[in-house]
Amino acid sequence: MKHLKILSIFIIITTTTWNVGCEMFTAVTDMEGVLETESVLINNLEGYIKAQEEKLEFLRKKMQEYQREHDTAANDVSEYLLNPINAYLLTKRLTTDWREVERVMTLDVGSQFVQNVSDYRNIMKFPTDEDLAGAASALIRLQDTYGMKTEEIARGKLNGVQFSIEMSSEDCFEIGRQSYINSDFRHTILWMNEALNRLNNDSNLNKADVLEYLAFSTFREGKVRDALEMTNELLELAPDHRRAKGNKFYYEKELMKLNQKSELRGDDGTEDVPVDDSVEFHYINNPYNYDIPERKMYELACRGELRPSESVIKELTCRYVDNGVPFLKIAPLKLEQISLDPYIVIYHQVMYDSEIELIKQMAKPRFRRATVQNHKTGELETAHYRISKSAWLKDSEHKVIATVVQRVKDMTGLSMDTAEELQVVNYGIGGHYEPHYDFARKEETNAFKNHEGGNRIATVIFYMSDVTLGGATVFPALRTSLWPEKGAAGFWYNLRRSGQGDYKTRHAACPVIVGSKWVSNKWIHERGQEFLRPCALEPDHEMEF
Repeated sequence: MKHLKILSIFIIITTTTWNVGCEMFTAVTDMEGVLETESVLINNLEGYIKAQEEKLEFLRKKMQEYQREHDTAANDVSEYLLNPINAYLLTKRLTTDWREVERVMTLDVGSQFVQNVSDYRNIMKFPTDEDLAGAASALIRLQDTYGMKTEEIARGKLNGVQFSIEMSSEDCFEIGRQSYINSDFRHTILWMNEALNRLNNDSNLNKADVLEYLAFSTFREGKVRDALEMTNELLELAPDHRRAKGNKFYYEKELMKLNQKSELRGDDGTEDVPVDDSVEFHYINNPYNYDIPERKMYELACRGELRPSESVIKELTCRYVDNGVPFLKIAPLKLEQISLDPYIVIYHQVMYDSEIELIKQMAKPRFRRATVQNHKTGELETAHYRISKSAWLKDSEHKVIATVVQRVKDMTGLSMDTAEELQVVNYGIGGHYEPHYDFARKEETNAFKNHEGGNRIATVIFYMSDVTLGGATVFPALRTSLWPEKGAAGFWYNLRRSGQGDYKTRHAACPVIVGSKWVSNKWIHERGQEFLRPCALEPDHEMEF
């Protein structure tokens, strides 16, 4: 058709196979593919818009052409129709021309582009609803762990650093909605209030929808009177809102009950909110006797607000060591002591950039959601308190892996014969691992049931990236932290010389605020270390907690 040149755009899609529906929020490296998906979708949407614009432009020109002829005819209808050419052209316009216009009007020029989107979902990385929930939960986790205010996060300020990004009222509403789905009414209130504060003429958000979530969450937090006031405001905006009418009736009944009680006890009628004592974190039981919940210690450590006492710090040193290894006499390791009891050190500059890149490339295709071991069954399972993806690499797969493992042996002086494979980990959006032990406790009878090396005597963690904000490895009981430094490695003993677990090694990976955190872990087991780290003459283990 010469009058209409519909733009045809065929986007060539790479044949790369993506892990569709693979919990992208659990690893930052997976999110990189999402940006490529967005780029393709933008190009596809641009093609759709151009096709629609060309269709409209054709119709607009036809309309203007017909309007000119019609205006000319209207000036003198009789004179116009007396001309046989005009009569012919008018007849043609209302037959073949209008049929063509009608055909173009009904032409679906965007169907191919719509189909493209459906096709992309099968071959490209598309986030799922689970990814959305995970990303929203990550922001909540960062907010709580680092004590960030809702309004600061919404305007792009993270842990005191301002970024050139700002959230809309719709963005805040979605975080509030995700919190509501998780029955987290405190954060629902925080984010729905922020959504209200950001409502403007450009918002597509309905204020009544925000008020509905806000009112019910406020009620669930025990503030019945406030919930009723919000519901009344909602009904002013939407008088026929059925749920709001039912809630209003219920809140009024509840408030009447509370008022009757208040007459007897003389309070203000506000409902008492029960304390949630089901949190996983416990009070730290350690020689320092900190009367602070572990959760608070953990958060303070993640923020960098905890330090060991000066008496502890003054005993720590930095030095070059060769650990009795001949090669290290000409290339000694840079050792920094972090703690003497338990023994924790950092070795600086012990992994080359080339090694890091090769290990990353080997690990990426194998990444799976990181798991934890169920202490009752011994089975591996995913958990909300560990958000990352991991892969395992054997020494025999590449000489670089073998070289890194040999370096672990030189650093620790321990045998690698019963050590686990090298675990490579990438932490996701707000990626973290809450306080845990690397060793198995007595009650965990099924731990390492498939491993013949006994308990984990020591841990080595290589930091394979710098992290812009957050992501420290913290030991709350020791008030100390290891901050990610590309090429460095942390090392500590999980067991005392007696073989008993050292409970002061309980540690955590703090949430990553900004950046991508890559680490690789080498867990060394006790079997084969009998003469390399023998028992002491005197018992050194603590009482079991």
